[in-house]
Amino acid sequence: MVDVNFHFNLFLPPFSSQVLWIEMASNGKGNGEFSFNNGPAVANGNGTARNGLAKIQTKKNGNGMCHDDSSAPVKAQTIDQLHSLQKKKSAPTTPIKGTQGAFAVALSEEERQKQQLQSISNSLASLTRETGPKVVRGDPANQSETPKVSSHVEHHHHFTPTISVSDSALKFTHVLYNLSPAELYEQAIKYEKGSFITSTGALATLSGAKTGRSPRDKRVVKDETTENELWWGRGSPNIEMDEHTFMVNRERAVDYLNSLDKVFVNDQFLNWDPENRIKVRIVSARAYHSLFMHNMCIRPSPEELENFGTPDFTIYNAGQFPCNRYTHYMTSSTSIDLNLGRREMVILGTMYAGEMKKGLFSVMHYLMPKRQILSLHSGCNMGKDGDVALFFGLSGTGKTTLSTDHNRYLIGDDEHCWTENGVSNIEGGCYAKCIDLAREKEPDIWNAIKFGAVLENIVFDEHTREVEYSDKSVTENTRAAYPIEYIPNAKIPCVGPHPKNVILLACDAFGVLPPVSKLNLAQTMYHFISGYTALVAGTEEGIKEPQATFSACFGAAFIMLHPTKYAAMLAQKMQQHGATGWLVNTGWSGGRYGSGKRIKLPYTRKIIDAIHSGSLLNANYKKTEVFGLEIPTEIEGVPSEILDPVNTWSDKKAYQETLLKLAGLFKNNFETFSNYKIGKDNKLTEDILAAGPNF
Repeated sequence: MVDVNFHFNLFLPPFSSQVLWIEMASNGKGNGEFSFNNGPAVANGNGTARNGLAKIQTKKNGNGMCHDDSSAPVKAQTIDQLHSLQKKKSAPTTPIKGTQGAFAVALSEEERQKQQLQSISNSLASLTRETGPKVVRGDPANQSETPKVSSHVEHHHHFTPTISVSDSALKFTHVLYNLSPAELYEQAIKYEKGSFITSTGALATLSGAKTGRSPRDKRVVKDETTENELWWGRGSPNIEMDEHTFMVNRERAVDYLNSLDKVFVNDQFLNWDPENRIKVRIVSARAYHSLFMHNMCIRPSPEELENFGTPDFTIYNAGQFPCNRYTHYMTSSTSIDLNLGRREMVILGTMYAGEMKKGLFSVMHYLMPKRQILSLHSGCNMGKDGDVALFFGLSGTGKTTLSTDHNRYLIGDDEHCWTENGVSNIEGGCYAKCIDLAREKEPDIWNAIKFGAVLENIVFDEHTREVEYSDKSVTENTRAAYPIEYIPNAKIPCVGPHPKNVILLACDAFGVLPPVSKLNLAQTMYHFISGYTALVAGTEEGIKEPQATFSACFGAAFIMLHPTKYAAMLAQKMQQHGATGWLVNTGWSGGRYGSGKRIKLPYTRKIIDAIHSGSLLNANYKKTEVFGLEIPTEIEGVPSEILDPVNTWSDKKAYQETLLKLAGLFKNNFETFSNYKIGKDNKLTEDILAAGPNF
């Protein structure tokens, strides 16, 4: 048996050059013995020790110490220095745009940092003080000492105001600026209770007491401009507040953020169309919020970030801090406030990240129509031949499922703009529902939940960290936020040509709408403004029979202008570019919910495929009664008898009664919009009203 020898060097004090060797030898019997020698183990002539291992050479330094020179010594004197070597500095090197000529001088990195921090300090400034707070870049946990106030930046990058008027002005606020997902993971795991890494690498987190949006706590400043431009009153999602109350809440949010040791700042973009891109800044107190917006907004390149400048819109997310209930217009401890004149949004009393996403969507619903660009709450995909389809639909209609097609490119799943050049995604990520998520049903979403993704309010196994997607212990509204490039067939950049088809999805639980109908322009506008679907048992607590729900433009909670304005823009663009409107029912057939059956998903996919291919345009059509919808008589792969819903009902009288009931619900809902004049005369309004049910 081969002898095994272990050698340990015990270094004597520096004044001695003697090296003491401790040798442990193991003989063939396995008994180890220690022996003390004044020299190293005997080596043979080929440079190896007698145990067959490589000989270790030792040399004396000038101080008489020996070191192992089989590898280069570490260039550090302390553990802290060793750790500092682990991270390499990221130094942008791209020039400023617009600098030309031989004498153009690029800003130094020091000047860039100063300008960037000056901009952030301005964003965080209280309007009652002359300057913004002192801001310094970096994690306070990594600062060895408080940065010294100086007229120039040496070791720390910070901006210092010239006047100190309060105790808060004496402290530094550390800015964690556009951190990477890995850095944000570290911040969340270290400092935010309820943050964990799941078995697939996603960051699981909790949004606190609020696990969904709070539409009744959302306020919009009503001023001289917005009073005439926005949709106010019955049916509108816009609840007014005055400028003074907004400033009170803004001050409360800014003071809270400035009181923290550190804040997260994201500078990002909205809209993949470079000509109509919006610069947004998000200031938040949680790594969870910063990572969420990193995923949901468009991520800037290093060059774009260096030249970012002043944002077009700023969010102050102080959601951990409540609003003052004594403040005018406040109805709870939560308030989400939009000021379109100041281009600012304030969040108090809710940590649900979706408020930021949908708040910015509301802003785009205001800004884009001013540029004659239509903002849309829709999914969007594109075929290999460049044919684009828009999918509109409320929760449960299959919008995400049908717009995610392995045979087509995904432009986006939720928010889009239709410009004179085509369509573009507003966002840089996807925000998918996770309840009952299964790999077999939604493989793309399942596979996208990996490192970098955020999982909100999900439940997982405490040992394996495997997510239990069917568990509703925290909420039914579990969500995943991930960059759009996590979807394999995503089209990057997320832009496409003008849509060829506009598909309106409805889950009709009354069972009287046909599986597919071809719409004329007026009908498209009518059903777009209506935004119909039906809630069924299980969708919301207490629902035992179908309930019709209408959401104008399939996104009433987010629109800022009157629905007819968006509808008129949609009609104009469809007419200009030759797009066809379709109404697709993904709900019930052969009876209402409880007696009929839901239309099979493979049939709906065949219908959508026929729309994409253009073959459905060439089909034979007939008109239905009451709603006056054009329905095809035959579609390949779909039983012809289900194309006309009356054929699937055994009780024809019950069918007629249910049909008239739903038609009445449509008419009652549309009364909100019937008196609104579109265009110079009332003709377009009359055409839209005539396109509704007639009985």
